[in-house]
Amino acid sequence: MRELILLRHAHAEPGAPGQADIDRPLSAHGLAEAEAAGRWLAGKGLLPDRVLCSPARRNRETLEAVLGITGYAEQRLEESIYEATPGTLIGLLEDHREVDRLMVVGHNPGLERLVALLDQGRSDDYRGMPPAAVAVLSLPAGESLEPGVARLTAFWWP
Repeated sequence: MRELILLRHAHAEPGAPGQADIDRPLSAHGLAEAEAAGRWLAGKGLLPDRVLCSPARRNRETLEAVLGITGYAEQRLEESIYEATPGTLIGLLEDHREVDRLMVVGHNPGLERLVALLDQGRSDDYRGMPPAAVAVLSLPAGESLEPGVARLTAFWWP
């Protein structure tokens, strides 16, 4: 079995006039949420082998705070995560199928719909992922990602 850890970015500051959405930083509350997510992951021994992260500033800052608690992991910025659909995310995951424990730091609605699609087989009935939420899915080794193929083994939020 492989594991997929999906981490939604923590709370960000509202956009300032003229500021691009991708440049919004974490709020002080968001930083505390990201650190709490790092403590939860470390406490569960869920240390990723590789992390794929959206290039958005709030995602990079979330990842930095998490890894400050859990320790170093191989990291790659992936442009396609920003505003990704579940289909885009599945394609990205397939490109990294050799990784035993992969973490993706991304955004809603893509992440919450991906959890529902992989676990329940459909993405129209999802429960949501609050800021800094973590979903852990178990995936069969060597199989393609299809709707309903995964099992949600843990879900946490601050």
